Formats: sequence, structure tokens, C-alpha cells
Amino acid sequence: MNSQDMSIVNLVLHASWVVQLVMLLLLCVSVASWAAIFRKLIALKRVKALNEDFERDFWSGTSLNDLYASATQNAKHAGPMERIFASGTREYQKLRERRIQDTGTLLDGARRAMRASFQREMDVVESSLSFLGSVASVSPYVGLFGTVWGIMHAFTGFAGMEQVTLATVAPGIAEALVATALGLFSAIPAVIAYNRFAHDCDRVANQLETFIEEFSNILQRNLGAQPASSASGH
Repeated sequence: MNSQDMSIVNLVLHASWVVQLVMLLLLCVSVASWAAIFRKLIALKRVKALNEDFERDFWSGTSLNDLYASATQNAKHAGPMERIFASGTREYQKLRERRIQDTGTLLDGARRAMRASFQREMDVVESSLSFLGSVASVSPYVGLFGTVWGIMHAFTGFAGMEQVTLATVAPGIAEALVATALGLFSAIPAVIAYNRFAHDCDRVANQLETFIEEFSNILQRNLGAQPASSASGH
């Protein structure tokens, strides 16, 4: 390859097949990473909006029975907080139907149901984070592998030459370095997105855990005030 043909396209086309395979892999990973980033952005925005809507309704004075009926009807489109509320209320009502009057048993049952629902919801909220973390940590090393292989291939080609100049070495080295550049191109957005989403997921988790504690306190107050009736308000 001539010194005039040092464009990125020509560097890729003249690279060895191993380096080209590494570049293709990194390009595919980068596309998948960006797709995951945009999906997660939309998903977290939706989770935040749904949680805020339900929290506003919850503290508006609507009875727990009405909120539970709405959550049951809206199960497929509900947010994590609403589903956690529905799980706790469902378990609470089942225990009451079994004539269980012990306050501790009722609260423990509702809390266990909400914690189980919390874990399921956080598994969904944190989906794709492991993929972004893997891309962020592995991509630079894959690119480095392509670079090392390309440099080895380039120097092997120079073995039979009597005179090696910078003009003959530069194209082969440049071809190999494109793999490292692609590795960083894949990794840097994934690192930034992973850190941002991990912070957002922690905020969602804290919000949900706070809600579980607040709802448990409401149930406890209702049981103390009306031990023989179902939870109807807060």
C-alpha cells in the first residue's frame, strides 16, 4: 500500500484477515452496545415516569383497596413500584382471608412478597448492564489483540526485505492500530453509559426500598388502629 493510500478504508481493506475479523467483531459489538444504550435510556425514563405517577396517586389519599384494584387491572402496563405494591397487598389480603390476625405474621408476609417482587423488578431494571460492562472491559483488549497480531503480520512481511524504511513500515503499523482505535470506540461509550445507568438503577432501587418501608409502616398503623378490618386507607 502506498503512502498516499493511508485512509481508514484502505487501512482496513489491506489489513490481514485476522485483524479484519477483529474489526468486524468490534464494529458489531459497538452497534449492539449503542442499541442497548438507547433501549436502556428509554426503559429507565419510562420506569421513572411510572413510579412517579403511582407515588403521586399513592400519597393523594386514594384508598389502598382502590389502588390495588387499579394495579390489578393495569398489571401489564404498571411500573415497578405499582407491582411491588400489588404484591404486598395481595399477600396481605390472602393472609387476612385465612383468618390470620397476628400483626407480625401479616407484616412479614407482605414484606416478603414485596422484597421478592423488588428483586424481580430490579433484575429487569438492571438488564443490559452486564453486557455494557463486558463491552467496556473486554473491547480494548480485543482491539489490542488485533493490533499485536497486525504488527506481527507486518513485521513478518518485512523479513525478506533488504532495506526497511519508515514508509514501508508505517502502513502495516497503521493497519494494526485501527483495531485498537475501534476497541476504544466500542469501550468508551459503554463505560460512560454503564456508569450512568448503574447510578440511575441505584436511585430506582433506593426509591423502591423507601416505598416498601413506607407502605409497611402504613400497614402496621392500619393493623394497630383497625386490627379486625382490611386495609382501606392511609
